[in-house]
Amino acid sequence: MILNKEAFVGRILNWYGHSKRDLPWRNTKDPYIIWLSEIILQQTRVAQGLPYFEKFLEKYPDVQSFASAPLDEILRMWQGLGYYSRARNMHICANQLVHNYNGEFPANSVELSKLKGIGSYTAAAIASFAFDEPVAVVDGNVFRVLSRYFGISEDINSSLGKKQFQALANTLIAKENPGEYNQAIMEFGALQCVPINPDCNACPLRDGCFAYARNMVGELPVKVKNTRIKERFFIYGHVTCGDYLVVKQRGEGDIWQGLHDFPLVETALLPQREWIESRVFAELREFGTLVVEDERHWFKHILTHQRIFASFVRFEVSDVGFPALKNWTEQNGFKLVHVDQLESLGKPRLLLKYLNGEK
Repeated sequence: MILNKEAFVGRILNWYGHSKRDLPWRNTKDPYIIWLSEIILQQTRVAQGLPYFEKFLEKYPDVQSFASAPLDEILRMWQGLGYYSRARNMHICANQLVHNYNGEFPANSVELSKLKGIGSYTAAAIASFAFDEPVAVVDGNVFRVLSRYFGISEDINSSLGKKQFQALANTLIAKENPGEYNQAIMEFGALQCVPINPDCNACPLRDGCFAYARNMVGELPVKVKNTRIKERFFIYGHVTCGDYLVVKQRGEGDIWQGLHDFPLVETALLPQREWIESRVFAELREFGTLVVEDERHWFKHILTHQRIFASFVRFEVSDVGFPALKNWTEQNGFKLVHVDQLESLGKPRLLLKYLNGEK
């Protein structure tokens, strides 16, 4: 028998009281700290995101310091977290807050959702955690708990499904301490009602759970995947001249915007020898020497909608070729940087793997 609203909420809150993790953003009403943690934890596990949260909070203790930081510095600190648009949007959002809201976060979810990078979930999280607004958060963990317990089979990726889950979640939200309930149901999904092989025997909601009673725990929630995965092949040129090397900053309209990598040739299919005749590498060969050519090893990097396969070839330019290399970099929109400067530049994880000698 499905529990009434009060019993459902009460059991989750009781479970939360003795099972929750002690996380730093749970001991504050500061909306800046909550915002920082919520954005970092999007698409990121707590264990991975926690060191980044601590690092960012120490470097930028308030929204003013975050807004005034150079974007390149933020991207460099974000390195390794992935989904770099989060960092760029945070920088824009911080500046919106400083210039349009006197450095203060709006106290309601409607106004919060007008800020860059703050969607309905993040707006609800900040509004309920920091300002006690009774608005429900619905993330992947909440989808899972509600779908299994109440037997909802609507696709969570569909507009109808999202509306249905949000409406149900809003009927359950506690008017008193809504932030604690939101935290509790998300934590319940993260630790108890986990995606694979949850410990249903230890679940306080087991006796009323639709999915448990019908042996459907592994079937809910329903998530239809219809995204086509695109494969891309990069041949990078690692070009050096003494203590200098060539980098390029990636522009808008593609992955890794604002980060730095090397000059590259992209091919639609697994490349053959023709890459060496491409304009970029043909010009390099006029004043540089191909010193390493390893087409056998490919670095693989998985993104949400793309699989990137990258191989690296090295070109070494002698000191006498430095003026020609400098001219070439300027003509092609690249940068010639000292090796010591490379560390301070934000770089994709794929490039870090190559530079660190990872396989």
